[in-house]
Amino acid sequence: MFDNIKNSLNYRWFVLATISIGTFMSTLDSSIVNVALPTISGKLHSDLSTLQWVVTAYLLTISSLLPVFGRTADLLGRKKVYSLGFLIFTLGSALCGLAQTIWFLVGTRVLQAVGASMLMSNSAAIVTAIFPPKERGKALGLIGTVVSLGALTGPALGGILIDLASWRSIFYINVPIGIIGYVAALSILPVDEPRKGHESFDFAGAIFFTSGMIGLLFGINNGEDWGWSSLPVLVSLVLGITLLALFVITERKVQHPMIDLSIFRIRPFLVGNLSGWLSFVAMFANTMLLPFYLQQVLNYSPSQVGLLMMAFPIMMAIVAPISGNASDKFGPIVLTTGGLAIIALGLFYYSTLPATASVYQVIPGSLLMGIGSGLFQSPNNSSVMSSVPPQKLGVAGGINSLVRNVGMVTGIAFSVSLFEALGGVTKPMPGQTAVFMSAYRTVMLVAMAIALVAVVISLNRKSYAKAENH
Repeated sequence: MFDNIKNSLNYRWFVLATISIGTFMSTLDSSIVNVALPTISGKLHSDLSTLQWVVTAYLLTISSLLPVFGRTADLLGRKKVYSLGFLIFTLGSALCGLAQTIWFLVGTRVLQAVGASMLMSNSAAIVTAIFPPKERGKALGLIGTVVSLGALTGPALGGILIDLASWRSIFYINVPIGIIGYVAALSILPVDEPRKGHESFDFAGAIFFTSGMIGLLFGINNGEDWGWSSLPVLVSLVLGITLLALFVITERKVQHPMIDLSIFRIRPFLVGNLSGWLSFVAMFANTMLLPFYLQQVLNYSPSQVGLLMMAFPIMMAIVAPISGNASDKFGPIVLTTGGLAIIALGLFYYSTLPATASVYQVIPGSLLMGIGSGLFQSPNNSSVMSSVPPQKLGVAGGINSLVRNVGMVTGIAFSVSLFEALGGVTKPMPGQTAVFMSAYRTVMLVAMAIALVAVVISLNRKSYAKAENH
């Protein structure tokens, strides 16, 4: 059967379907756990500060390993790394479900994240390598839809599984999916022999990068809770920045660097990643604060908040493949820049909402954000991935995914810090609503300004045709 698939004219679409399984599973698992945290807290007798590590450990591990596994795949073959990613993720999921203590769960979440980073860092590279330029945007647009569906399905599916079975079921559900994905990856994905088998792996660079990213993101992640001037946060930030500086120095000296910094001289790659990072900072400023506005000011129930916030990923899931398809025909500049402008418009719209807004007043903001994000992401990813040489697709895909994760973390930390600096409190008392609204509006306007900076940067990219010559 699998031989028939490989000889089929639609073979590349079977590859896309296989990649979609890994993308859906790893995205689903970053959002499904949040719903289970209160239940896990009770069952494993954990306090909130310890419980946060179930989410934080997953995020830190993925962010610090994405380019490492991208480079590993360029050296050893993307099929090998991607298939192994399925196995490790599945094993990690099974062990998460067996956890009897909170710290065992945190440890197995790290193992799960190692597998997820092997999947995430190579999905775009495999798709880019097998699809011709005229279909690449469409394919990456469909991957963007799968990412949205994973984020969309996570909270709803998690709630259903916890009600029907237990919190352990949110991890056990990955086991059959992971096994199917592993068999499909081994059987369907193309064998890609590395071009330069004599290249060595840059262990020093990998250690500096991984530990530097963990230090930097740990500091950013905990700055608000512990205080930006507290010793642990300052040490984490300084150590992280120092190690990343040593990483850059190392990469410029070694013969075969983990990340060839020369790819940042390719304009579509640099512009795409920079505007992508700013877009996630801007979007996640709102993603973090909107639930508090809906719940604490407008007094909606958690289920109503969940339904309202679904408008964003649903709209993105509809627009992303259409935008990707259009980018194959018309190029990325108009779509990416237009998408960022619509994100900025959505953030401005949120800044105008009153403390007595109805559901119908809130929804247009989410729709604008979803349309803008859907328009921007697919052409931007296609522009970034099409601009690098084939032998560097793995590391380029890893950096592209890393930019997304770092943008999310930065956006959350920035929005909460600015909000609280302006006097806002996440649970306003009856007399504090005006202060909450003032702080919320200011954060939305600053996020809008960040999106507009991304618009200006995005205008400076070149077309696919020029990028293809690299």
